[in-house]
Amino acid sequence: WSALKKEVKESLAAQFPEQESSISFLLEDIMYRKARELILNKRVRTDGRHFDDIRPITCEIGVLPRAHGSALFTRGQTQALASTTLGSPDDMQIMDELAGEYKERFMLHYNFPGFSTGEAKPDRGTGRREMGHGALAKRALAPLLPTEDEFPYAIRVVSDILESNGSSSMASVCGGSLSLFDAGVPMKSSCAGVAMGLVKEGDNYAILTDIMGMEDHLGDMDFKVTGTRKGITALQMDIKITGLTPDLMAQALEQARGARMRILDIMEKTISTPKAELSNYAPRMVTLMIPQSKIGELIGPGGKNIRRIQEQSGAEINIEDDGRVFISSTSKEAVDTAKQMVDFFTADVEVGRTYRGKVTRILNFGAFVEILPGKEGLVHISQLAETHVKKVEDVVHEGDEITVKVVEIDNQGRINLSRKAVLAAEKK
Repeated sequence: WSALKKEVKESLAAQFPEQESSISFLLEDIMYRKARELILNKRVRTDGRHFDDIRPITCEIGVLPRAHGSALFTRGQTQALASTTLGSPDDMQIMDELAGEYKERFMLHYNFPGFSTGEAKPDRGTGRREMGHGALAKRALAPLLPTEDEFPYAIRVVSDILESNGSSSMASVCGGSLSLFDAGVPMKSSCAGVAMGLVKEGDNYAILTDIMGMEDHLGDMDFKVTGTRKGITALQMDIKITGLTPDLMAQALEQARGARMRILDIMEKTISTPKAELSNYAPRMVTLMIPQSKIGELIGPGGKNIRRIQEQSGAEINIEDDGRVFISSTSKEAVDTAKQMVDFFTADVEVGRTYRGKVTRILNFGAFVEILPGKEGLVHISQLAETHVKKVEDVVHEGDEITVKVVEIDNQGRINLSRKAVLAAEKK
């Protein structure tokens, strides 16, 4: 049609050079009327499909080697490249609304560059169309994501439209679902979307499945339906006419359900369940729960303890007000080291347990030993050795590391230690 329109327009423009705008208007009007007549009277669509046919679909995953998850979803002349990136809680988007601030862990961004429709236009930033399509795709996928307790990552999906001839937002839903599976996000189910169209003149109407750009332009409805095999997750309708009946809407939803099942069949041939392992480039994360009273101990004076953990382990630590501690790093060893240090900094002193600690102070009557970060106990001079000790410095010095046993925690929280008990146990 584009080639024919160009040829006719050039021919008429040569004959009527001052009527170029009128020629364009008339050609569009003829196309509009003839295409609708073809659909309503001959029951054939402009590309030869039946009303309930979907365009050819291909799916690929893992197309971007360094991305945590990626997929290329192609339906007819519409193609979406979706990528998934996993991050720590620090990567969550801070939303500032009238009700206050909150963090958004799931983000979906939709990009529609000019080249996707053959235009050499500059990129002037995100427009209302991109924001609307991204919001719809996000609503479609969000109900299927695991909870933060199950999967404590920030999740960002980006859909870049590489070519477009209608239904690019629905391609973003399908591609986004595939990329989330490829990233190993434990989704509840695959999600697919399809755009339904309508051509209606009086009582004569046709409901079209998987509409192209031309059908969107000449039709009376653009009804986007997304969901799983069990139900619908999001709906959006753009309508140009009035008088839609419940029966007509029920037919459109049923036709969309059939198309959605066929699309899911194709998607699940590529990947049917989320990958069991995350990408080697994705951060590893562990979530711990500590008592709220221990948060200050973990952070330390001026953040001393938390900085020490991060510097020595190489992992990133995030602490929430409710006591949740998120440990993340691309290295499993770093996560394991940080976890051990967090456990160490937040541990409670237990009576009867043996600890390895450093002598921090020497007094006439004994030595103070730090057995846990910020937790010191006293080894009385009588508990330093099995024999009589005249002077504390005869046995230990400041900075020495010794093994001691907790023999008592009094009602004031003071910790009494014994080196003598450890030596006696070693002899036995």
